[in-house]
Amino acid sequence: MLRISNLTVEVDGKKPVKNFSLKVGRGESHALLGPNGSGKSSLCFALLGHPRYKITTGSVEFEGRDLLKMTTDERSRHGLFLGFQHPREIPGMTMGNFLRRTINAHNPEQHLGPAEFYPLAKDFLEEAGLEENFIGRGINEGFSGGEKKRAELAQLLALRPKLAILDEIDSGLDFDALERMTNLVERARNEYRMGLLLITHYQRLLKHLRVEKLHVMIEGQIVESGGKELLEKLEEKGYQQWK
Repeated sequence: MLRISNLTVEVDGKKPVKNFSLKVGRGESHALLGPNGSGKSSLCFALLGHPRYKITTGSVEFEGRDLLKMTTDERSRHGLFLGFQHPREIPGMTMGNFLRRTINAHNPEQHLGPAEFYPLAKDFLEEAGLEENFIGRGINEGFSGGEKKRAELAQLLALRPKLAILDEIDSGLDFDALERMTNLVERARNEYRMGLLLITHYQRLLKHLRVEKLHVMIEGQIVESGGKELLEKLEEKGYQQWK
């Protein structure tokens, strides 16, 4: 479903991603691990089309289409989703209005008005662990770290993406919230074969989620791929063994 080939990304005169290649199939779950500064978040921004992150070499195909020729909103409507490591506050745009407009943009044949969408928004938020009153609050405005991550999950539930990229979605979550998050992600994978690319430098998330393949990213490149045995290597020697 996603094929990244020899991708190099440049931002502010630096190349945080260098000759990066990865394939993710429909319904597959991959985890990209690496220390801070290894290029994981830069890869996420480049895949969604952030204008600061210039792709200088390589290609990206999503379901056989050239992803790099799409605008960011086209990438989203085609089924690509990014759960941000640091979700931004958007004062003046309520969670309910944002979710409704986003769903309508993804499904132009159906136009949901505020009244008919309200019960859906309530369900999405409650499933993600947020109270009903978040419908009327500005996006991430005054949210705690954990609430921001739950809001990202509510968006995932609403949009039903084909491929979700979750950038350190577990940070700021306590044990109960982490369990809720992993259950929701697994349900999405089972119900509509959502592909998953997890970005993390912690190992605790991988002990809760089913992941087929792990990749270690160091200085912008994948240096080793494998199964859960990579976690044992990490626990023994850390990331220093690949530097």
